[in-house]
Amino acid sequence: MQKQSRIFPIAFAIFFVSIFNAIFAQTENEAKTLYQEIAHMDSILFTAFNNGDIETAKKIFAKDLEFFHDTAGLTNYDQTINGLQSLFQRNDGLNRKLVAGSMEVFPIKDYGAIQLGKHTFCHQENGKDDCGTFRFLHIWQKIDGKWRVTRVVSYDH
Repeated sequence: MQKQSRIFPIAFAIFFVSIFNAIFAQTENEAKTLYQEIAHMDSILFTAFNNGDIETAKKIFAKDLEFFHDTAGLTNYDQTINGLQSLFQRNDGLNRKLVAGSMEVFPIKDYGAIQLGKHTFCHQENGKDDCGTFRFLHIWQKIDGKWRVTRVVSYDH
């Protein structure tokens, strides 16, 4: 009888560890997939930005966009798109690069994802590159199967 009484706790522990490992592996795979999807969307958005492609930007930003900028304040979708169009028309070589290793992605249950990171913006001024590195937070929502940015917080300017 003693053998049987020891087997049950060991079997239960093995079962529990197996379930935990399966859940952890699934969660880890989901996190990796989400990270890759958001990294891909970040690349599409800022390739459009770097190329002055307003049509792609319009498709990625949600119509209910709120863009919070620590020095410029709050803008909505229309104001943000108009601001981008003006920026693109200046054609001063403005370029954004994601700081390598700075991006983090976290899921938002039944909504989408939070993207945190740092990026560097450079443009030409007086024949020289003028660059600054800033922090950002993007809230992404999957709408009709497509990722859209619904909130932007740009700070540390």
